[in-house]
Amino acid sequence: MKLFGSIPSPYVRRIRMLLADTSYEFVNLNIFSEQDRATLIRLNPTRKIPMLVDQEQVIFDSNLIYRYLCQKLQLPALSWPQENQIILINAANDSLVELLICQRSGFDTNDDKLFFNLQRERVGEVLAVLEEQVQEQAFSDWSYAAICLYCLLDWILFRNLWPMDAFPALTQFVSANQHQPGVANSDPRLAG
Repeated sequence: MKLFGSIPSPYVRRIRMLLADTSYEFVNLNIFSEQDRATLIRLNPTRKIPMLVDQEQVIFDSNLIYRYLCQKLQLPALSWPQENQIILINAANDSLVELLICQRSGFDTNDDKLFFNLQRERVGEVLAVLEEQVQEQAFSDWSYAAICLYCLLDWILFRNLWPMDAFPALTQFVSANQHQPGVANSDPRLAG
């Protein structure tokens, strides 16, 4: 199996952490370099990462990769509450990616514009819900949902994307899980 992605991506990192004890090849792509972008476009018309190649099978999107790996590696399926947790995590993650891309494109994402306002509202609300869920021990098992949460939160901290002072349980969650398998060798800070 080959996993294509970038070191800083929280979506890629969640799969790398899931595969911490599994043999696979990681292909680090700089999706903004001409050569790596050509590879990405050739393999994945959505032009997103991660993607998994397993013999002739190419799987796009971290959620589908997880489902594929569940079947292939006989991993436990997600419960409905975990599915909802991942939807929340992905919503915040997607909004933060959109805001980051806009910032890198020269937009002031603090402007009072509908698009920016919606993204900021979504992130704030989702983080508040996740804070409550962590306080209620909803992520006490190191499941795929917990891995996804860890990757989102550590990426927020790494990129300094959102003030985390109002979310002490989320910050503590990151600190408490730094020893988990795959965390150290998938750290986005390793990208340089």
